Amino acid sequence: MPDQALVLVVDDEVKILDMVSAYLEKSGYRPLMAQTGTEALSLLQQHPVSLVLLDLMLPDISGEALCRKVRAGSAVPIIMMTAKVDEGSIIHGLGMGADDYVTKPFSPRQLMARVAAVLRRSGIGGTAAVERRVLTWEGLSVDTENRQVSKNGETITLTPHEYKILALLMAHPQKIFTRDEIIAGVKSDDYEGFDRTIDTHVKNLRQKIEDDSKTPKYIVTVYGMGYRFGGAAPS
Repeated sequence: MPDQALVLVVDDEVKILDMVSAYLEKSGYRPLMAQTGTEALSLLQQHPVSLVLLDLMLPDISGEALCRKVRAGSAVPIIMMTAKVDEGSIIHGLGMGADDYVTKPFSPRQLMARVAAVLRRSGIGGTAAVERRVLTWEGLSVDTENRQVSKNGETITLTPHEYKILALLMAHPQKIFTRDEIIAGVKSDDYEGFDRTIDTHVKNLRQKIEDDSKTPKYIVTVYGMGYRFGGAAPS
């Protein structure tokens, strides 16, 4: 439920912090506020944050650098707040681990819709994308009930999008998914994305789960079509 979600808003502009926090409270969320990257990292260590709203222009550290720091040890969903609207900048942000973006100036109602959508996709207040069970194949294990991924017994930290892509493909071994089918399978209808964002998520996912990301054995590219989970059916 929304009132269970603690949302960290990171922006150096007090007016934006106050405005976004007011709308979060009105929508039933619990806001936390930070004006610097250092303060944001401290709050993330102290509180069970469900979502981060991250401005890219911070006084002490760039939003991109902060996103990388957060991703190094956490899969908490991140929505970037940015004035950059070109596709290349958006794909770059997603490549660093962001789950979505909003462009400034933004409508508070649109932002709240994005917050709700990302929280649903991350499993807060939503349903699992696949049947709840443990999928295993050649050392890789996905516990869909607890949303945990491990390889050879070692836990792997994935972003919500990376997890859902892996769970979707692994639950349907050898089935070829187009990029549009992957988007439909793991995201809400209001997600505004490009085919290339799926490629970015898959690239990041391979770097985490494959022995050699250049010659993957788990997520295989089917040229001209899309992706499939390689090998036999998981047990």
